[in-house]
Order: sequence, then C-alpha cells, then structure tokens
Amino acid sequence: MDEHDYRVGILGATGAVGQTFIRLLDDHPWFTVTSVAASERSAGRPYRDAANWLSGQPIPPSVASLEVQSTEPEAMDCDVVFSALDSSVAGEIEEAFARAGVPVVSNAKNYRQHDRVPLLIPEVNPGHLALIDEQSWGGGGFIVTNPNCSTTGLICGLHPLMDAFDLEAVQVTMLQALSGAGYPGVPSLDAVGNVIPHIGGEEEKLATEPRKILGTLDGDRIEPAALTLSAQCTRVPVRNGHLACASVRFRDDIEAEAVADALRTFRAPAVTESLPSRPDPFVQVLDAPDAPQPQRHVEAGGGMTVSVGRVQDCPVNDVKFVLLSHNTVRGAAGGALLNAELLASEGYLDRARADAATEPAAG
Repeated sequence: MDEHDYRVGILGATGAVGQTFIRLLDDHPWFTVTSVAASERSAGRPYRDAANWLSGQPIPPSVASLEVQSTEPEAMDCDVVFSALDSSVAGEIEEAFARAGVPVVSNAKNYRQHDRVPLLIPEVNPGHLALIDEQSWGGGGFIVTNPNCSTTGLICGLHPLMDAFDLEAVQVTMLQALSGAGYPGVPSLDAVGNVIPHIGGEEEKLATEPRKILGTLDGDRIEPAALTLSAQCTRVPVRNGHLACASVRFRDDIEAEAVADALRTFRAPAVTESLPSRPDPFVQVLDAPDAPQPQRHVEAGGGMTVSVGRVQDCPVNDVKFVLLSHNTVRGAAGGALLNAELLASEGYLDRARADAATEPAAG
C-alpha cells in the first residue's frame, strides 16, 4: 500500500489514557498528533502546562507546545480522533465528531454495544469493520471502539481456543492493576496491603463484551458467540498489568497440552501483518511454574503481547491457566492505536478523508 500520513487529534488528552496515546504516537510512522483537546479548564493553555504528565519520559516536544482545544469538531483540524474521554461525556462528543465526518477511535464504553459499531481487536475480529458501512452519522464519519481493558486481555487468550476448539464456558477471576482506575485512582489507604473484591461495572462488561467480539458477522449485525462467562473482578496493589486466573470448559474432550499448543501456534489474520503496533507474538506461552508476573512480563511486545502460563488440566472444568495483559497499553491506548492502524490499512481513513474533502464548505 502507499505510505500513510494522517493528522491525529486526541480527545481527553490530559488524562492518563490520553497521555499514553501521546507517548505511543510519538514518532509513529503513519500518525502525527496535530491537535489535543480536553475540558474547558484546560482549553487555551499549552499542553505542557495543562497536563499533569505522569510518564518518566518527557512530553514529546511536538505535542508540548500545542494549545489545548475544546472538544468540538470545528476546533480540531484532523483526519481521525482518538477518544480517551470519560464515559460521562464521551457519548455526545464522539457522536458530534462522527456527524462532522471525523472517524472516532474510542476507548470509552459508550458505543461498545451499539449494533452498528465494531468492538474491535484486530487479531481477533477484523471482519467486524464491515459494520462501519451500516453506520449513518453522515459526512463519512464513523465510530470504532476497543473493549474494556480486562475483556481485551482475556479475549486475546480465548480467541485462539475458540478458533481451534468448541469452547463452551469460562470462569475467570481478575486481579486488576491500580492504573486501571485512572489517576489519581484508588486512595492509598485502600490500595496498599489490600485487595478490593469489587470494581463497579467490570463483571458486567466481561459478561457481554466477549460474546460480541467473538460473535459472527451476519449481514448488518453481530450474532453473539454461544459462550457462557462468569467473572469476579478484584483490584490489587499492582501498578500495571491485569492478571486473569481462568478455567475453561469445552464441548469436546480437550486437555492442557492441546490448549498450550493452540496458543503457541495461533497466527493473527494476514490483514494485521503490516500494522506498526502489531506484536510478535500475539500470545506468548511461558513454561516457568511462576509465570506470568506483572513485574517481569507486562511489557512484552511493548505492552501489546499477552502472556499465558500455568496451563494445566482442571478437575472442575477442563483446563485452567493464568493470563497477563498490559491494561493501559494492549487494554486501552495501544489497542485503540492498533485499531486505527487497521482502519488505515483497510482504506477506511482514506475514504473518510475523501468524503470530507467533497463536503460543501460551511456557510
């Protein structure tokens, strides 16, 4: 394909996920951050002054001097926007951009269950991009979402098993990192030396999102996967990395060795091969009895590789394993960036840009 060159805007740029977008987009071969937007209290200020920068690396100079804009389409001149907005405001703002002809790649939950909006992991369900053609915002704009951070990592491990076997049910306990709560996040006296056995809304997302992602495209809708999933979600005193302790049941007689082999040999669809953020491997299987661990393995593949270990036969279901994913990279900004790369590679961003160029000027 021809070389890609897209102007990128970031909605919610001053927050933790917005900052991760900026870090991952620095020196990206296809995307250049040309506009940042945040709340009214930040608008009008240089980004370096508006953001409480959390990374150990400095703010990219090309972004540090950008003036923070309001979250309105007319304030941002770009080819695509990444949304790191809180769900309390994301719905209306993202729709406004889509109606203005701007593609929206969202990390927010608002449109994940919309019938015409892809809930996307490129290595898992790239064919669901066809739903974009069923959206009717007008002007060539559209919305694509990535899943909840805990859903994303788990699905990266389940999809190879769905691909190889007839998976029936999943029981999972999530040990979720503090960074999943944003910044400043969980109060220190609640977090240190403690486990919080409830995270609002997480278990509900894990009950519904996997069935859409693993479902089958049927015309203009997704037929949900016939999969039963029960989840318990806990917050643990770990900075980054969601750990899933999963037990799976198949409709056939499947043993641990076959599951480990299916995970090792899975290859992502060919449409992902040229994507700059695509990790290799997609999933790594670790043989050490004490792996995976957040401190040792969360940065695998730049935070985009999912690590699986302790694959064993299970006396309750069929097979059990432990899975680790980076919640703010693979599970948030990195996953959304990979979605945008797929949109570019498959021509959706060029098409939207061409549609915008043919729209009559306002006024």
